[in-house]
Amino acid sequence: MLLTVCNLTAQTTISGIVTDGREPLASANIFILGTIDGCLSDSLGRFSFTTSQTGKATLKASFIGYEDYMLTTDISLMHNLTIRMNEQATTINEVVVTASTFSFGKSDNFKTMDALDVVMAGNSCGDIVAALQTLPGTQMVGENGKLYVRGGESDECQTFVNGMHVLVPYSTNTENTAVRGRFSPFLFKGINFSLGGYSGEYGQALSSVLPMETTDAATSDKFGVSASLVDWNIGGTKAYKNSSLSFNAALTSMGLYDQLFTQRQDFTRPYRKLSCEAQYKKEFNTSSVLKSYVGYDLTSVGQHIDERNLLLKEHNIYANVTHRASIGRGYTLFTGIANSSVFTDIDDARMVGDHYHNFRNEVHLKAEVRKVCSDVLKLSAGVEDYIRNSTMSYDAYHYQLDYNILATHIDAQWRIIPRVFLNVSARAELMRSDCLLMPRVTLSYIPNKHLQFSLVGGRYSQTAADDYLALSQCALGQSTADHAIFSMQYKSDATLLRIEPYWKKYHHLPLLEGGVYQPHGYGTSRGVDIFVEDHSLIKHLTTTFSYSFNDSERLYLDYTEVRTPDYASRHNLRLTAKYAIGKAIIGIAESYASGRHFPTGTTPHYNSVDVNLTYLLSPKVIVYTSLNNIFGRTNIFSYDTNGSPITASRDRFLYIGIFVSLKNNKAYDISNF
Repeated sequence: MLLTVCNLTAQTTISGIVTDGREPLASANIFILGTIDGCLSDSLGRFSFTTSQTGKATLKASFIGYEDYMLTTDISLMHNLTIRMNEQATTINEVVVTASTFSFGKSDNFKTMDALDVVMAGNSCGDIVAALQTLPGTQMVGENGKLYVRGGESDECQTFVNGMHVLVPYSTNTENTAVRGRFSPFLFKGINFSLGGYSGEYGQALSSVLPMETTDAATSDKFGVSASLVDWNIGGTKAYKNSSLSFNAALTSMGLYDQLFTQRQDFTRPYRKLSCEAQYKKEFNTSSVLKSYVGYDLTSVGQHIDERNLLLKEHNIYANVTHRASIGRGYTLFTGIANSSVFTDIDDARMVGDHYHNFRNEVHLKAEVRKVCSDVLKLSAGVEDYIRNSTMSYDAYHYQLDYNILATHIDAQWRIIPRVFLNVSARAELMRSDCLLMPRVTLSYIPNKHLQFSLVGGRYSQTAADDYLALSQCALGQSTADHAIFSMQYKSDATLLRIEPYWKKYHHLPLLEGGVYQPHGYGTSRGVDIFVEDHSLIKHLTTTFSYSFNDSERLYLDYTEVRTPDYASRHNLRLTAKYAIGKAIIGIAESYASGRHFPTGTTPHYNSVDVNLTYLLSPKVIVYTSLNNIFGRTNIFSYDTNGSPITASRDRFLYIGIFVSLKNNKAYDISNF
């Protein structure tokens, strides 16, 4: 009995409350370090337990998402404590700054879209470019279908595959006919579409960049086919232990479709495109990956225009090889080489009997080193070279260009304080004897997992098109654009809201003066983009709202005064909805754009309602159908020099396709390299 009394008198009660400074923390773990004495805090943050320890000891409190709390003092003083815990600081590798960028296919970013989302977008018909046009900042230019971003030309948006530049990312077609992106959405596991303010890694893009990352090495064999009225496809993958080899072949022909459905243009030869692609991927270990890709397109089309029988043929070849590996001490090395070659021939290009020939080639070399120095600092530095040459001949006129652009960049991401992050980069480019230094900076405040605020600024450059370089008699250097962007984003489990006002200032644009292009053009572009995505209205329903206001003016090319570019519309609005019911997914998209200004007149507003239906016929078969512009509105895209309206070849476009997987249980894996 005496021993029991002595033991009871030696027990000390430890008590207090756990808080984060704003509210109590429930279920925090509080204990004496090195013992099993401890407890969890209750719903009000309170805790109390006894210990037989005496003298000096260490009390520890831990809670998920917060830094550990440690208190070393005498046991007798550990009563009625107030433990204030600080949120765990995000390491620099965990930071995802999404200012002006939409990331698809990566679950750690705000907006996700995979290959199925691209295919099932109401107005895409399986085209990446058309799917991206549902996002804010893009503008509807129906006569060619290319990406125009925040008042910039289509050439100001550059495409990269596995970090390597693609010279011509679009298929070709006759004038005033929409083109498609060259690459299948099934190629890629990640797409990062940046509307502006990108880091020093990317150059030769005045307005935006579209980097896309191909899928990893396959772990199982795949084989499948697809067919529709306009295209036929076969593809497959052979998987090995740590590598895979893939192929894909497709034939697109509008011959049968043109016979079944009337259209305005007089085609003497239907549009045809033969595409072949192959990839080899090798994972030497978890930190060493080799990827290679090669693609070839042969496109031909003939059209009767006035008295001419235009005949167009183009060969487009693109290949790249990249390797990413850890080289020790926390360093990662990336190396890559890419080659783009495009051959274009046109008979009766402008008049009967003429012939146009153009050859463009680019070799892109790149090396980059990255290192995570600590939880608060990440560095990268790289060098690259664009080696370009092109020739063009049109009757008696001929030119040949050979030049290269050397570039280097350095990038630092720094966590200044727990919720404030700074990205500072600088890019330098040397073309001929002209050297450009372009600083870029992003300051971000991330108060919690729902909110993000960013300020972005920087300078960007791009070489003028080859035709302008040749006609300038080497007077043109690089054009530049200054970007300033404010970004606010809010994300909950069911809703994403993004608001981004922006401002751009252009310098040294090509301007025709006295029959020669000089670097005296300039311009501005300002506006605001709003994007809302919601999953909360009805179960299985996803809706998006996208609005862009753009006010842009330029003096460039053959303009005689400052005016709004003819490709820019002030207001662009897009609404989309996707609803899953049973084995079917229904998609609908509404697109609106205000009129565009031409010297010969202003176009009426653009409007189109597009729908699609995807049905899982069996685990291996999917049927997909879409109808663009269901109400048959005749949209006028532009006016020619005579004031005649330019419209689409047909008001509606119907697509019905069937996708069959022969080797596995996923119908949409047929082209998944």
